Amino acid sequence: MAPEREYIPIARPLIGDEEKRAVLEVMDSGQLAQGPKTEVFEEAFATFTGTRHAIAVNSGTSALIVALQGHNIGPGDEVITTPFSFIATATSILAVGAKPVFVDVDPFDLNIDPNAVEDAITDETRAIMPVHLYGGPADMASIMAIAADNDLAVVEDAAQAHGAEFNGRRVGTFGTGCFSFYPTKNMTTGEGGMITTDDDELAARCRQIRHHGQSRRYYHDVFGLNYRTTDIASAIGLEQLKKLEGWNERRIANARALSGWLKHCQLPQVREGDRHVFHQFTVRVSGDRDALQQRLDAAGVGSSVHYPIPIHQQPAITELDLGDFHLPVAEAAASSVLSLPVHPALSEEDLVRVAGAFNQAVHA
Repeated sequence: MAPEREYIPIARPLIGDEEKRAVLEVMDSGQLAQGPKTEVFEEAFATFTGTRHAIAVNSGTSALIVALQGHNIGPGDEVITTPFSFIATATSILAVGAKPVFVDVDPFDLNIDPNAVEDAITDETRAIMPVHLYGGPADMASIMAIAADNDLAVVEDAAQAHGAEFNGRRVGTFGTGCFSFYPTKNMTTGEGGMITTDDDELAARCRQIRHHGQSRRYYHDVFGLNYRTTDIASAIGLEQLKKLEGWNERRIANARALSGWLKHCQLPQVREGDRHVFHQFTVRVSGDRDALQQRLDAAGVGSSVHYPIPIHQQPAITELDLGDFHLPVAEAAASSVLSLPVHPALSEEDLVRVAGAFNQAVHA
């Protein structure tokens, strides 16, 4: 009897001996909360993105909240964003008291449609929050032009896009970048996030907001909460960052291989000149997606749906009565997208299995 083959998961965090040693060093130091290791991590991440500042926080959601608050966005303000993302994109806007205004996505790559953004601007609009979905950059040239013409802030939700590039420029450097280090992301700190900016004053405000609004110990000048990270998380992040570019290249190579082998689906689209880092390799399928997933699972291949319900249709959002949004491209995408394994732990044999199982399952 042939041995049972190992199940291929949709994601697999990669933690090596380097990360383990780094954590033990921090624990031995006695400096467990945010401290010198976090400062080194911030400097390294700023260098990686090409920004003057990087501000570490305890999650990608916190990064979005702190960045919005740093831009003085609050009650009465509107922020235009995409409905096709993880819900934190919208709830971060709600958390500062502002209103998310959802516009449709571009059928090319499912990122926010700049034409729809322009049409949605009102006197209350204060910012645009594009998402670099699945690791593919949004059309930042168009978005930044719209923002400049209308005096709007841009907060980039780059939670899935560490190292992605629009026309040769790293995401997180156009507006205020917000990254996540959740375990399934292209790099992880366990939980964590990072804000990137070239604006000295904004960076100072964000650092103050993440630490209860303190200018110095027990002097609180603005409203803030505890959004701090830990030196334990930062120690992991430093080691992960050293490996990130190699992992990204592996993801890109894996995506290229899958794109050459998969049949009867719409493959991910990448603009010429852009760098997609494939946090997810997401195809669009027709027919019974649930049944397709069940067949893949039976063949030992994991898959996931990112995302089955657009944000504007989530019960937690509809009960807020934010408006009547009809967003047909996002709604159609929600019923057809399917993510397949692309992570850097995959072997060539794994990739062949994923493609073979998909091609067989889609025909069953």
